[in-house]
Amino acid sequence: MRSKDKISYFYDGDVGSVYFGPNHPMKPHRLCMTHHLVLAYGLHSKMEVYRPHKAYPVELAQFHSADYVEFLNRITPDTQNLFPSEMARYNLGEDCPVFDNLFEFCQIYAGGTIDAARRLNNKLCDIAINWAGGLHHAKKCAASGFCYINDLVLGILELLKYHPRVLYIDIDVHHGDGVEEAFYFTDRVMTVSFHKYGDKFFPGTGDMKDTGERDGRFYSINVPLKDGIDDGSFTRLFKTIISKVVETYLPGAIVLQCGADSLAGDRLGCFNLSIDGHAECVRFVKKFNLPLLVTGGGGYTKENVARCWALETGVLLDTELPNEIPDNDYIKYFAPDYSLKLPGGHIENLNSKSYIGTIKMQVMENLRCLQHAPSVQMQEVPPDFYIPDFDEDEQNPDERVNQHTQDKHIQRDNEYYEGDHDNDNHTDVPKCYS
Repeated sequence: MRSKDKISYFYDGDVGSVYFGPNHPMKPHRLCMTHHLVLAYGLHSKMEVYRPHKAYPVELAQFHSADYVEFLNRITPDTQNLFPSEMARYNLGEDCPVFDNLFEFCQIYAGGTIDAARRLNNKLCDIAINWAGGLHHAKKCAASGFCYINDLVLGILELLKYHPRVLYIDIDVHHGDGVEEAFYFTDRVMTVSFHKYGDKFFPGTGDMKDTGERDGRFYSINVPLKDGIDDGSFTRLFKTIISKVVETYLPGAIVLQCGADSLAGDRLGCFNLSIDGHAECVRFVKKFNLPLLVTGGGGYTKENVARCWALETGVLLDTELPNEIPDNDYIKYFAPDYSLKLPGGHIENLNSKSYIGTIKMQVMENLRCLQHAPSVQMQEVPPDFYIPDFDEDEQNPDERVNQHTQDKHIQRDNEYYEGDHDNDNHTDVPKCYS
């Protein structure tokens, strides 16, 4: 057991001030709320807090096509109507709207995940956290499912410079399709996604039989679940599968996407997980004592997302948090009980014991098909990505966050969720089925 973990945490207040639009379920404002809970509980004093650098277009093009990155960089709400064919080609519009400061938003959240990976690579920390990241649906040449730039793929590519094998784990209620697709043909990355599957649920991928191809055959693991899974079923299945995956694959680093839309009561979700159940997965992965990059992801009931990621920050710091939420700038969101913990839900659990058993058996069978961890002929490690000349005082990625970042938030009246009649109610949510 190594000595106390050194943790790096990335946050920029600007990422929480962008606005997808009045009828859109994605609220980056949840990141400000999360950060203020982290501050209120005093967790910032137990870790190194950094403002991420804004990823350069050339960094984003390590995965994404240069033409897509260039279009994201120049499109604005005022000019989008001039480019109908490009908007369609890059899947921009209703689910993935063009809004003010879109590209800067992408640069910040992607920069955080890239910086997190670099600090892990350079052994400057044991665990790196970027709650703004985890946008797992974005494709090489297109936006998808509220995601524009796939920061996870960029972070994994960075980790692969130093580690022969990287394990990606996804506990978002939606399938981690963009990450799986990026690494579907390689054994350098194993992707494991636990998600709702069926009933035309977005994105419609993630069947158990989708296991990878060519060199990547059996290196994509999908755990398709039905409505209503609860803490006991989910965490037992998670621990059984992840234990065997780590034992078989022997990863050098782990990336954990902690989408909070798998929590009970999420506006787009359909699981019964409590915050404790969700956090138990984080606690379990931490115990492997491998370099760990933790991101956010989905999550559309803002106050519960903030509760979840604050509590999980505590888990990563081995710090138990009092259930009563301390006073902070967003305290009114946590009324009426002002408690951190969220109980499980009451949706009927359609995941029978036999169904769970079948999933477990099939995943174990696929893992048995892997004789041993793939050996990788490691070449000389390439340098961290070339960065154009810049003013270090302006752009230093290791700049410690000061009072300025505690934080520059923007509150809008129409960002408050006022119950069933709110204009963001899930009945108005744009459909994202593929």
